[in-house]
Amino acid sequence: MSKPRELLKAADIDAMPAQRAVHTLNPNAVRLKKSLSDATGLTQFGFLMVTLMPGHDAAEYHRHLYEEECVYVLSGRGEAVIDEQHYDLGTGDFLGFARGGPAHTVTNTGTEPLVLLVAGQRLAQDVCDYPRQNKRLYINGEVEELVDMDHIQQGPI
Repeated sequence: MSKPRELLKAADIDAMPAQRAVHTLNPNAVRLKKSLSDATGLTQFGFLMVTLMPGHDAAEYHRHLYEEECVYVLSGRGEAVIDEQHYDLGTGDFLGFARGGPAHTVTNTGTEPLVLLVAGQRLAQDVCDYPRQNKRLYINGEVEELVDMDHIQQGPI
Protein backbone atom coordinates (compact mmCIF):
# COMPACT_ATOMS: atom_id res chain seq x y z
CA MET A 1 0.00 0.00 0.00
CA SER A 2 1.46 3.36 -0.98
CA LYS A 3 1.59 6.21 1.50
CA PRO A 4 -0.80 9.13 0.81
CA ARG A 5 0.60 12.61 0.02
CA GLU A 6 -1.04 13.91 3.20
CA LEU A 7 1.25 11.82 5.41
CA LEU A 8 4.85 12.84 5.98
CA LYS A 9 6.68 10.37 8.15
CA ALA A 10 9.64 11.57 10.21
CA ALA A 11 11.99 9.72 7.86
CA ASP A 12 10.44 11.56 4.89
CA ILE A 13 11.02 14.91 6.56
CA ASP A 14 14.59 13.98 7.48
CA ALA A 15 15.25 13.00 3.84
CA MET A 16 13.81 16.24 2.41
CA PRO A 17 16.49 18.58 1.08
CA ALA A 18 16.60 21.88 2.96
CA GLN A 19 16.36 25.10 0.98
CA ARG A 20 18.88 27.76 2.07
CA ALA A 21 17.26 31.20 2.28
CA VAL A 22 18.73 34.56 3.24
CA HIS A 23 16.42 37.43 4.16
CA THR A 24 16.66 40.38 1.76
CA LEU A 25 17.00 42.93 4.59
CA ASN A 26 19.16 40.87 6.95
CA PRO A 27 22.19 38.94 5.64
CA ASN A 28 22.48 37.25 9.06
CA ALA A 29 19.01 35.73 8.64
CA VAL A 30 20.18 32.49 7.03
CA ARG A 31 17.59 29.74 7.28
CA LEU A 32 17.50 26.14 6.18
CA LYS A 33 13.85 25.48 5.32
CA LYS A 34 11.78 22.39 4.61
CA SER A 35 8.24 23.16 3.44
CA LEU A 36 5.95 20.61 5.05
CA SER A 37 2.91 22.37 3.62
CA ASP A 38 4.16 22.24 0.03
CA ALA A 39 5.05 18.56 0.40
CA THR A 40 1.50 17.74 1.52
CA GLY A 41 -0.33 20.08 -0.88
CA LEU A 42 -1.53 22.67 1.64
CA THR A 43 -2.30 26.03 0.03
CA GLN A 44 -3.85 28.14 2.80
CA PHE A 45 -1.32 27.48 5.58
CA GLY A 46 2.45 27.55 5.37
CA PHE A 47 4.32 25.12 7.62
CA LEU A 48 8.10 25.17 7.55
CA MET A 49 10.68 23.27 9.50
CA VAL A 50 13.39 25.91 9.89
CA THR A 51 16.91 25.26 11.13
CA LEU A 52 19.05 28.17 12.34
CA MET A 53 22.74 27.60 12.89
CA PRO A 54 24.36 29.29 15.93
CA GLY A 55 24.39 33.07 15.69
CA HIS A 56 21.83 33.32 12.87
CA ASP A 57 18.45 35.04 12.84
CA ALA A 58 15.17 33.65 11.53
CA ALA A 59 14.22 36.91 9.80
CA GLU A 60 14.65 40.64 9.92
CA TYR A 61 12.82 42.13 12.93
CA HIS A 62 9.28 42.54 11.55
CA ARG A 63 5.53 42.59 12.07
CA HIS A 64 2.65 41.55 9.82
CA LEU A 65 -0.39 43.78 9.55
CA TYR A 66 -2.70 41.04 8.21
CA GLU A 67 -1.12 37.59 8.47
CA GLU A 68 -0.80 35.60 11.65
CA GLU A 69 2.20 33.40 12.35
CA CYS A 70 3.51 31.13 15.06
CA VAL A 71 6.72 29.35 16.02
CA TYR A 72 7.21 26.16 18.03
CA VAL A 73 10.73 25.30 19.20
CA LEU A 74 11.48 21.67 18.36
CA SER A 75 15.07 21.68 19.66
CA GLY A 76 17.91 23.99 20.58
CA ARG A 77 18.27 27.29 22.42
CA GLY A 78 17.61 30.78 21.22
CA GLU A 79 16.24 34.18 21.93
CA ALA A 80 13.05 35.88 20.83
CA VAL A 81 12.94 39.64 20.49
CA ILE A 82 9.36 40.84 20.85
CA ASP A 83 8.63 44.57 20.85
CA GLU A 84 12.39 45.14 21.51
CA GLN A 85 12.30 42.94 24.65
CA HIS A 86 14.56 39.84 24.78
CA TYR A 87 13.32 36.42 25.96
CA ASP A 88 15.14 33.08 26.21
CA LEU A 89 13.73 30.22 24.14
CA GLY A 90 14.13 26.46 24.47
CA THR A 91 12.62 23.17 23.38
CA GLY A 92 8.83 23.14 23.71
CA ASP A 93 8.38 26.93 23.77
CA PHE A 94 5.69 28.49 21.56
CA LEU A 95 5.35 31.97 20.07
CA GLY A 96 2.08 33.22 18.55
CA PHE A 97 1.81 36.51 16.66
CA ALA A 98 -1.66 37.83 15.87
CA ARG A 99 -2.07 40.10 12.87
CA GLY A 100 -1.08 43.65 13.70
CA GLY A 101 0.91 42.37 16.68
CA PRO A 102 4.34 43.45 17.86
CA ALA A 103 7.51 43.27 15.80
CA HIS A 104 9.60 40.18 16.46
CA THR A 105 12.42 37.90 15.42
CA VAL A 106 14.21 34.78 16.69
CA THR A 107 17.97 34.25 16.96
CA ASN A 108 19.95 31.10 17.69
CA THR A 109 21.99 32.08 20.75
CA GLY A 110 23.01 28.50 21.52
CA THR A 111 25.86 26.31 20.34
CA GLU A 112 23.68 23.74 18.51
CA PRO A 113 21.21 24.14 15.64
CA LEU A 114 17.90 25.73 16.63
CA VAL A 115 15.06 23.83 14.94
CA LEU A 116 11.69 25.54 14.65
CA LEU A 117 8.28 24.67 13.30
CA VAL A 118 7.06 27.92 11.75
CA ALA A 119 3.47 28.29 10.60
CA GLY A 120 1.58 31.13 9.01
CA GLN A 121 -1.27 32.03 6.77
CA ARG A 122 -0.75 32.29 3.05
CA LEU A 123 -2.80 35.39 2.36
CA ALA A 124 -2.70 36.81 -1.16
CA GLN A 125 -2.18 40.30 0.29
CA ASP A 126 -0.23 41.39 3.33
CA VAL A 127 1.74 44.34 4.62
CA CYS A 128 4.90 43.74 6.62
CA ASP A 129 6.76 46.44 8.57
CA TYR A 130 10.49 46.34 9.31
CA PRO A 131 10.84 49.01 12.04
CA ARG A 132 14.61 48.79 12.44
CA GLN A 133 15.03 49.34 8.69
CA ASN A 134 12.23 51.94 8.46
CA LYS A 135 10.76 49.90 5.58
CA ARG A 136 7.33 48.56 4.65
CA LEU A 137 6.71 45.61 2.34
CA TYR A 138 3.47 45.44 0.36
CA ILE A 139 2.62 41.94 -0.86
CA ASN A 140 0.05 41.36 -3.59
CA GLY A 141 0.32 37.78 -4.82
CA GLU A 142 3.72 37.38 -6.48
CA VAL A 143 4.31 41.16 -6.51
CA GLU A 144 6.27 42.60 -3.59
CA GLU A 145 7.06 46.29 -3.20
CA LEU A 146 9.45 47.51 -0.51
CA VAL A 147 9.17 51.19 0.35
CA ASP A 148 10.83 53.58 2.77
CA MET A 149 8.36 54.44 5.55
CA ASP A 150 9.23 58.14 5.13
CA HIS A 151 7.68 58.02 1.64
CA ILE A 152 4.29 56.73 2.81
CA GLN A 153 1.63 59.39 2.74
CA GLN A 154 -1.09 58.95 5.38
CA GLY A 155 -4.71 59.99 5.01
CA PRO A 156 -6.58 61.25 1.95
CA ILE A 157 -4.46 62.03 -1.07
